Amino acid sequence: MNDAIRPQPGILDIALYEGGAAHVAGLTDAIKLSSNENPFGPSDRAREAFSRAVHFLHRYPNTDHRGLRTAIGEVHGLDPDRIICGAGSDEIIHFLCQAYAGPGDEVLFTEHGFLMYRISAMAAGATPVAVRERERTTDVDALLAGTTERTKLVFVANPNNPTGTMIGLSELERLANGLPPQAILVIDGAYAEYVEDYDGGADLATRLPNVVMTRTFSKIYGLGGLRIGWGYGPRAIIDVLNRIRGPFNLSTAQLETAEAAVRDRDHIDRCRTENARMRAWLAEALAEKGVPSDTSTANFILARFADEAEAAACDAALRAEGLIVRQVKGYGLPHCLRITVGDEPSCRRVAHVIGQFKARL
Repeated sequence: MNDAIRPQPGILDIALYEGGAAHVAGLTDAIKLSSNENPFGPSDRAREAFSRAVHFLHRYPNTDHRGLRTAIGEVHGLDPDRIICGAGSDEIIHFLCQAYAGPGDEVLFTEHGFLMYRISAMAAGATPVAVRERERTTDVDALLAGTTERTKLVFVANPNNPTGTMIGLSELERLANGLPPQAILVIDGAYAEYVEDYDGGADLATRLPNVVMTRTFSKIYGLGGLRIGWGYGPRAIIDVLNRIRGPFNLSTAQLETAEAAVRDRDHIDRCRTENARMRAWLAEALAEKGVPSDTSTANFILARFADEAEAAACDAALRAEGLIVRQVKGYGLPHCLRITVGDEPSCRRVAHVIGQFKARL
């Protein structure tokens, strides 16, 4: 290796992101409940749009994403010119760190927040700062106390991953208004569609000059395999992000499938309703077996065990039965398992296996 060829400082300090496991050795029919995917998949309209896109694989996609931005704007009542699209909301997060944070700057997030906040901050050369939560819930006062003159970005996932908890819009507005003048509040709304009558922070991003909202098609829309996300905020900030966005960062298949998906509101309503039903059932079933969880507002629950050893043993028991959930030690929650809310048969299998496991202790 040529020692003179070196990456930027801090790059090699980044721990690689590990997605949820998808396979169990020796099993071909394992059920994946580790990545918060929609068990019902995309809508029929989205599938049809994806199939049609095969006829245009030889053509470059448009660079301004006008069709998708218009559809998002019409559905959510937003100005399309204040929307930016990316390869998942991860790319929007990366754009924000690249554009607004660098060496000497700080990027804040909560202690159990999404791992990409830390990774994107470090990739930009900025210093990641984790701020404590209150009982696995975002603490606005702690975030405000953690800001300094070096704070450039504050990321809050609401609902949060992996805890499933969330705070009210009034608290988010209090946070935005209390930040130092150079700081941007980024409200990550990846799971916003799972909350009834919640706009994900869109109104705040419309009214306030220092708020950006990010969203994704990977969760309730069932398009995780296509990697499509978007952001919305002040025109000046979106203009900056577009200057570093690759001109063809989304394919025609991504754009047209997402446009069909966002317009199919009946599918989203059905998925939200079924998720809420099985989420409540699963949380109650596990609680009856001695496995508590906080009230979740997303499409997963964070099951808590006595300690790390018990959580690991339960994970092994689930895997032995072909059920893959997510260990969250990397999120500072070694005694927990994050369990995606699957369809009803999957949820019942999870509850049955965990019940058997607890009975053996």
